[in-house]
Amino acid sequence: MNQTYGIAGVSAVVLATALVGALGLRISRTTSDFYVASRTVAPRLNAFAVSGEYLSAASFLGIAGLLLAQGVDMLWFPIGYTAGFLVLLAFVAAPLRRSGAYTLPDFAEARLESRAVRRIAGVLVVGVGWLYLLPQLRGAGLTLRLLTGAPGWLGGLVVAVVVTAAVAAGGMRSITFVQAFQYWLKLTALLVPVVFLLAAWHADRAPLPAWDERPVFHRSTEVRVDRPVNVTVEEPVRVTATGSIDGHPLRGAALTLTEGRHHIGAHTDLRFPQGAQVPLPDRETGSAPLAPRRGEHGLYATYGLILATFLGTMGLPHVVVRFYTNPDGRAARRTTVIVLGLLGAFYLLMPLYGSLARLYAPDLLLTGDTDAAVLMLPQRLIGGVGGDLLGALVAGGACAAFLSTASGLTMSVAGVLAQDVLPALGLRHFRLAVVPAIAVPTAAGTVVGGLPVADAVGLAFAVSASSFCPLLILGIWWRGLTPPGAIAGLLLGGGSALTAVTTTITGGPSSGWPHTLLAWPAVWSVPVGFTAMILVSLATRHRVPPGTTATMARLHLPEGRA
Repeated sequence: MNQTYGIAGVSAVVLATALVGALGLRISRTTSDFYVASRTVAPRLNAFAVSGEYLSAASFLGIAGLLLAQGVDMLWFPIGYTAGFLVLLAFVAAPLRRSGAYTLPDFAEARLESRAVRRIAGVLVVGVGWLYLLPQLRGAGLTLRLLTGAPGWLGGLVVAVVVTAAVAAGGMRSITFVQAFQYWLKLTALLVPVVFLLAAWHADRAPLPAWDERPVFHRSTEVRVDRPVNVTVEEPVRVTATGSIDGHPLRGAALTLTEGRHHIGAHTDLRFPQGAQVPLPDRETGSAPLAPRRGEHGLYATYGLILATFLGTMGLPHVVVRFYTNPDGRAARRTTVIVLGLLGAFYLLMPLYGSLARLYAPDLLLTGDTDAAVLMLPQRLIGGVGGDLLGALVAGGACAAFLSTASGLTMSVAGVLAQDVLPALGLRHFRLAVVPAIAVPTAAGTVVGGLPVADAVGLAFAVSASSFCPLLILGIWWRGLTPPGAIAGLLLGGGSALTAVTTTITGGPSSGWPHTLLAWPAVWSVPVGFTAMILVSLATRHRVPPGTTATMARLHLPEGRA
C-alpha cells in the first residue's frame, strides 16, 4: 500500500471527524446534551449513528480476516451481529427508552431500587467496554503499521488522543453527528472498491476459492515475514528465501521446505510458486483465531458464537445508550428497524472481501496479519495509482470504523465512571472520566495486541450476553425479579464469563475442551445467569421492590398513558 496515499486518506478522515464533531459541539450546552443529546435525536439520524458506532474494526477488518483464515463458518459473525438487533427490537428497545435512564446501571437501580445492583452493573459495563475497545485499538495499530511501518501501539495511542478530545469536548450531541457521518463513509469505503475488485476478478477468469482444503497461492507470491514464526508444511514446496530458515542464513537461495515444522526468522523474504500450499503458523507464534479448527469442538464453538452475538447486542453499553437519545419508545423501535436495513447492506459486502482475500492474499495466513485483508486487496488486484487511491479510501474507512466505535465505547464507559466512581460534579468529572475510559484499554492493548479483532469482540459479546441479557429480559418482562436475584445472576453469569475471557486473552489453555469452554463461554454462562436470577428471586420473593408495579407500567405503557 502506498504510504503517501494511505496517510492522506486517514488524515482526511480524522480532519472530517473533527469538523463534524465541532458542529455538534456548538449545540452542546447542558448535562443532558452530553449524556443523551437531550433525548431529541430523530430515528433516522439515530439509526445512522447506531450503525456507525456498531460497525467496528471487527466488522470492517475482522470478518474478512476470519473468512480468509477459517472459511465460510465465520459467516455466523455478521449473521449474529445483525440478528442481535431483532432480539433488541422485540424485547428491549422501547421499554428501555421509557425507563428514562442514562446508562445500564441507571436502569438497574431504577428497576430494582438497589445501589448494590447498580454498582455491579457498572463494573460489568466498564469491563465490556474495555474488552470491546481492545480490538478497535488493535485495528488502529494494524492500519498505521501497514501505512507507515510505525509500531502497532502508536496507532492505538493516536486513536486514544483523538477520541479523548472528541468525547470530552462535545459528549453525545457531538458524537451523534460524527457516528452518522462515519457510517456512510464506511459503507462507501467498501462499496466503491469492491466494484473495481470484482471487475479485476472477472478479468482474471473469475477463479473460485477453495474452502474445504488448505489455501494455495493463486499467483507466484513474495512474502515478507517481519517477526519469527513457526510454520507447519503439509507437502513439500520449493521456495526462494532471503533471511533465516531453521537457523540457517540464506541470501536468495532456492530450497525445498519438507513436510513438518519449520522456524522462519524475522525479516525473512520468501517467494512461493503458483499453486503452492500456504504454510500455516503454529498457534503460539501466530495471530490465530480463537475458533477451534474444524473437527475440534467446532459445533460447540458455533453455538457459543451464535448465543453470544444474538443475545449480547442488547447489553453492549455503547449501543444501549443510543436508545436513550430517542424522544420516545416508538422512535426507539423505528430506529432499530432502520438499523437492521443499514447493517444488512454493510454485511453483504464482507463475504466478497473474504473470498477475494482467500484467492489473492493467502500469504496473510503465514504472516498472521489476516485482519489486513481488506486493506491489502486493492493493491493486490488492481495496483498502480488506481490501487493506491482505492487503498487510501479503504484505509480511511478503517479509520472511521475504529474511531466511531471507540468514541461510543469511551462515551458509555466515561458516563458510568463519572456517575458511579468519581464524585458527582457534572460535566467536569465526565471529562475527567474520559481519560481512564480510554487509557486503560490502550495500555492493555500493548500486552494482548495479537488477538484477532473479530475474536476479541466476540469475547465482549459473550460477557454482555451472560450478564445484561438476563438482567434486561427479566427486568423488563418479569415483575418477580429481586435485587438478590439480579446480583446472583450478574456475578455468576457475567462474572464467570468475564473470568473466562480474561483467562483466554491473557494466555490460558490453547487447545482441547479447556480452551473451547473458556474462549466460547456463552453456551454455559448465559444459562447460568438466567438460572441464578430466577432461582434466587423465587427464594427471595419478599424482596420484590415496592415500586415494581409503577416501574413496570412505565416500561410497557406508551409515554402519554404511563
